[in-house]
Parts: sequence; C-alpha cells; structure tokens
Amino acid sequence: MMGATMTDGLPQAAARATGRASAARAAKGLLERGRPKDAVALLAAWAANGANDVEGQGLLAEALRIDPGSRLAKFAFERMEGIAGDHGELEAAIAEWSPAVVERSEQEIARPAFRRAQVGFNNNVKYKNQTFHIQTEDSGLDKPHVITHLFADGGRVIKSHKRLYTEHVARDDVALVVRQLMKGQQLEMALALREGRFDRIIEGKAIGGMEVLEHPPKVDVQKLATQKKTRVAAGEGANEAPPSQAVPSAARPPAAEAQRAHFRLVVTRSLGGGPDRYEPKGVAAIIGAAGTIRLPGERFCHPREAEIRFRDGRLWLSDFETGNGVFVRTRAPVELSLGDEFVVGDQLLRVERNPVSQDGPDPGPTYFYSSPKWPSAFRVVQIFEGGVRGASVLAHGTTLQIGSSQGDFVFPSDPLVSDQHCFIEETAGTILLTDLGSRTGVFVRIKGEQELVHGDELLVGRTRLSVEVL
Repeated sequence: MMGATMTDGLPQAAARATGRASAARAAKGLLERGRPKDAVALLAAWAANGANDVEGQGLLAEALRIDPGSRLAKFAFERMEGIAGDHGELEAAIAEWSPAVVERSEQEIARPAFRRAQVGFNNNVKYKNQTFHIQTEDSGLDKPHVITHLFADGGRVIKSHKRLYTEHVARDDVALVVRQLMKGQQLEMALALREGRFDRIIEGKAIGGMEVLEHPPKVDVQKLATQKKTRVAAGEGANEAPPSQAVPSAARPPAAEAQRAHFRLVVTRSLGGGPDRYEPKGVAAIIGAAGTIRLPGERFCHPREAEIRFRDGRLWLSDFETGNGVFVRTRAPVELSLGDEFVVGDQLLRVERNPVSQDGPDPGPTYFYSSPKWPSAFRVVQIFEGGVRGASVLAHGTTLQIGSSQGDFVFPSDPLVSDQHCFIEETAGTILLTDLGSRTGVFVRIKGEQELVHGDELLVGRTRLSVEVL
C-alpha cells in the first residue's frame, strides 16, 4: 500500500475528499470523448493511490467495467490488496495522473470549444434483418470536415458522406455548429438507409463511394409538442413559447367568426357511441364533457382535456395538463424524449431511462456472477389503467421493435397492432419513433401547443378522430 502522501505532497485525507471525486468526473469525460484507455489509467491510478476503501473500490470497479482485461486495473487490485509484484506500469500511471493533471483534464473537458476533433457518433442500425453500423467523425479545425460512413458485412463500406465546415471555423460557437452537423449527418444516413436508398449498393448492383455534399443534412424527422410550454408548427421544429402564450388567450372573436365552423372532427372509432362527427362553431372548442366536443361514453376523457383553437388561419391543439391527454398520429419518424408517451394499438407505452446499475463489487472487491449484461440505451414500459406499470422491455443496444408477432415487445392479443408495427432507436443521442407502415398508426401524446392540419388524426382515450379544416 502507498504511504500517507500523494505524489504532489497533498495530505491523503484531503486528496481522498476532492481528488477521487475529480478523478471520477475526469474519467467520465475522457470516456465520452472516446478515450477509454486514458479513462482506465486514470481510474486505476487513483484507486491504488490511497486507502482501500469504498471510494477506491468504486474507481476500480468502473475501470474494470470499461475494460475487464486491463493490466493496470489488475495491478491496482494487487496494490489495494497488498499483493507484491512488479507494479512499474501502475507507478507510471500514478505519476502521470497527478492531482494537477486531473484538475486540468476536468477543466478542458468542461469547455464548450474544441481544438482537435470532437467525439463522433457510432450506432448499429437494423434493416431488413441485417445489422449495419453508422460512424460519424469530425476531423478538427485543421481539416474542417465531417465524414459519415455506413458499414455492412462486418466492415464493408456501403456509402460515405462528407461535408466541409470551413466557413464556420472562426465562429465563437463553432463547437455547437459542428456538433449539430455531426448529429444531422448521422441521422441523415440512418434515415436514408431505412428509406431503401442504398439497397442496390447493398445488393452489389451499384457502387457506393464517397459523396461530398454542400447542402445541409436532410433529416425528415417530425417534431411534436411533447413537452410543456412548447409550440410546434406543422412541418417545423419546436421552439420555446413564453408561458403566457403556451395556451392562446380567449379573446372575444368577431361576430362573423363566432357563427361559422372552422374545422370538423370525424369519429373513425368509438367504443361508447355518440355522434359520428363534431363541427363546433366559433374559433375555440374544448374536448371533454365541459366543452363542445364531449365524446359521450369515453371513460378516459377528462371534462377539460384540451382545446382546439382557430387563430390567424391556422388550427392549434393545446393540452390542459388535467387528464389523460390527446395523442396525435405520426406522419414521419418522430423525435422523442425520455418520459414521452405513445399509443400502439390499444397499448399505452412510455419511453424511460434505464435504471442506474447497482451491481458493483462487494468489499472483496468481488463481482457477483451473473448472465451477460448487454448495453441498452433506453426501455419502453407498458402503462395499465390507473397508472399501474406493466411489462418493461429494454432496448437491444440502441434499438427496440414493437409488433404483434415480430419484435422485442410483442402484443399478440391486440388486433390493432400490426405484425411489425413500429421501431424505436437511439441515433446520435436522439430517440426516434418510426411507424413501419402499420394499419392503425402510432399516436404520440401532446403536452404543449401543436398545430393541426387537414388529415391529422387524434386519439382521446380509445376514440379516434380525423381532422378536417374547413
């Protein structure tokens, strides 16, 4: 075991209180930037250079999680257990990752700007029963371009996209610009693969190669107002709306506007009876028993569920945050956030973060033996009546498919769920929900203010409505 001083002379107690916490944060940053070897070296050095306590064991456990076969982690374990041996490599790591170096590394990681290349994106994508890999990399300010490769067959490059960002190098926010470019290019490649644009190349009937693109990434991703106090126009991105504008004000409309109908809701499915259509007069109508669109017999509809308002020639849906919500059918892949809810058939589902792993070593430190634990980006949870949680399925890596006969989350008894209904995947830090051409569609819950257009479909409880703008 080491003595009572660290390499730079700081007392051990003070170093343990601040240095190990800083080392853990710096190691996490190194790992996120694609430097796992450095992260393991830092963790092993700080685990061994101090007392064999819970903090040190936690650092060693993280090093072993990143690289179970690490020699440095093995030497650190021996040092912590008082086992003699040649630990020269560990001593070198301890000297290299001094408190000053760790502090400097943590500060550099926290900076928004960058000097060299930014950490890219790597995702596996399933398509036609095959697994493809998409990799996006930045070459840095000295060679300002972003390249995305699509791999198949364990390494064959199907297609490559390259974009220059020379004109943005001098910008103060160049790091943010490049990050957005990388994310857009990664999503663009994934969506192009799913649209079948590379099928002939995959089949060997055409040549892929490198394509230098001058236009911004084309990402056909639908935005919906799934978060509170957001306003999303049809076909546009989301933007924060001032709290006072999140729900339109109920100004008195002109007499002529109050006497005519601006929209119609046609009932395409109802389990409780009631009219087959609603055509309220005026510029605003409330969905619920307290309004004009009452949906009699719909047990899951709150008296004040939401409002539909005609304003400046456009139709807007606003959630009241009081009931079970109103869901809008997707038209294209939709970007979701953790906590968002959607409906497939008659199943209410929610996207959630996976629980934090609590399977560290015992005081030994020895790990409990278990089945292999595969990485997972998120999970989908079934919600029953009354808010009771049902089945929970973890994504296989970054993907999860839902259907009645095929997929990871299967609902064989729901006649409204297609064989292969929808697909959820995490790509470039974004969770995308894609309808796989199902018969009954996928509906996402609206929590802000969403513009409606002719042909949109709404779901309130188990009642489906088609929107017609008059």
